[in-house]
Amino acid sequence: MRSRSAIRPGTVNKHVGIWIRVSTEDQAQGDSPAHHEARARLYAQAKGWDVREVYNLAGVSGKSVAEHPEAQRMLGDITSGRIGGLIFSKLARLARNTRELLDFSDMFQEHGADLVSLEESIDTSSPAGRMFYTMIAALSQWEREEIAARVKASVPIRAKLGKPLSGQLPFGYMRRDGKVVPNPDEAPVRKLMYELFAETRRKKAVARLLNERGYKSPAGKAWTYTTVNRLLRDPTAKGQYRQNYTTSGTKPGSIEYKPESEWVVHEVEPIVSVELWESCNAILEGQRTSRKAPGRSALHLFSGLTYCAACDQKMYVPSRQPYAYRCWKCGVRVPADDLETIYHAQLKGFLFSDADIAAQMDALDGVIAAKEDEVRHLERERGAVKKEMDKAYQLYLADEISASGFGERNRPLEARLAKIDEELPAAQAAVDVLRINRLSRDQILTEARSLHTRWPELPRDQKRQIVETITERITIGREDIDILLHYVPTVAVGTNGPDGQAVQPGKPRKSASGANALNKATRELGLVRGSLGGTARTAMECDAAARQAATVSPSSASAIRMMSSLSLGYWRADSARTSPGTIAASR
Repeated sequence: MRSRSAIRPGTVNKHVGIWIRVSTEDQAQGDSPAHHEARARLYAQAKGWDVREVYNLAGVSGKSVAEHPEAQRMLGDITSGRIGGLIFSKLARLARNTRELLDFSDMFQEHGADLVSLEESIDTSSPAGRMFYTMIAALSQWEREEIAARVKASVPIRAKLGKPLSGQLPFGYMRRDGKVVPNPDEAPVRKLMYELFAETRRKKAVARLLNERGYKSPAGKAWTYTTVNRLLRDPTAKGQYRQNYTTSGTKPGSIEYKPESEWVVHEVEPIVSVELWESCNAILEGQRTSRKAPGRSALHLFSGLTYCAACDQKMYVPSRQPYAYRCWKCGVRVPADDLETIYHAQLKGFLFSDADIAAQMDALDGVIAAKEDEVRHLERERGAVKKEMDKAYQLYLADEISASGFGERNRPLEARLAKIDEELPAAQAAVDVLRINRLSRDQILTEARSLHTRWPELPRDQKRQIVETITERITIGREDIDILLHYVPTVAVGTNGPDGQAVQPGKPRKSASGANALNKATRELGLVRGSLGGTARTAMECDAAARQAATVSPSSASAIRMMSSLSLGYWRADSARTSPGTIAASR
């Protein structure tokens, strides 16, 4: 079996929305909503995204926008999945209220949507941009902990004073004149629960019998064995009402018990006798200790990412035979250990050399600087044109030129201004894409630098996290394994190809002759990193092939250098033998 691997640029076919909020003062200074929309649309176009909605809040204050109809419409589209991302000029345009920004971020994360701030170069669909969510989450967590600390400090005092705390009273009780007393409607049901359990010794049976008799749970729904279990264990029914005994757990939504020394227990009127409560809880404890602890579930590195090449169905590792990924429909299978070995070999090429990194970063920085100069030039030219238009208008008002003279002088200026207003958003969008790609590429290369070396020592859950981060798909055939890894595109947005035409982002443009040179050089390289046949060509040979291709097409040379440095799997299959030191993936 031979393995090939590929790289793929950013996410495509994503549906996004554009958020526009420009103050009245900004509009008066020429910062128009149309300009912001054009800039966002061009960024989406560069990323291959589809703009579905535009949310226009022109002139709305940034102090609080969450209740604005357009904001509510946007949040509804995020919740329903109509859009998977929101593009805006800068964070201050989204909201100047920190609490609302945190709320927006939480909702976007919850629904797997992305925030794209062009001014701050934040795109949470990229690895570098995801750091924004991390920082926002840290800020939100700090705020919650501050509030929780203040509340926590007041809880023991209120509990000892017998004052009510937040939360509902246990089922069967109510508050009357500031005291906790049995609820005449619920207390008989709570008592019946203990009596039924003492008789049947089964929580599910108790839930079924309560439902058959028409009783409702505390939530007003059907009884479940988990609700029955919780209420049976609650000592309030025997006259001991606890407060300040739980706290939030380490896992989201979980609850942990505090030390008993911190509990506050109040005596209340019991619903059942102490003997009946103790008897039922002794049964529960016996059932708990007699059960065998569940075994640890298997963690398969590539679950959910492996597909059969024949039928395109996902491949799974059978629970009873956890040794191979298998397609039940076609019978295609690959041992799990072999797949991890091949994947590990691929990681060896998932980075550039230090010299390559420095060269690529310098080149990209140069492209960004050139594009930023273009933006500044257009902005200066726009200002100069506006001054000329104002000057012509002042001359007309002073009767120094006629109406026809004003028109002759002003028309070409208006035409140039319109042209600049068309070119400026495009140039800004190009800078936005380049900046965000620059940040993403830098982070990926930094993390990947020692990934291959560290892989054998990594814990399995961390390996799984890495696989989910950098792997898009693994296609397994009877003779081939294709591993598709995420990678940031190396082609500069807005640059020109060898024929002077613009290169599309993430899609290196090749002329026909350049493509032929690329294919020829690829075949000659025969890059092998561990499957059937051959020995890998040296880096010098790769560079020589790149230089040869450069005489025909610079984009081809760039692609070959990328392949040679990444070594992402152009695997030869023209030899039947497996060379020493390579992976025996053939079966």
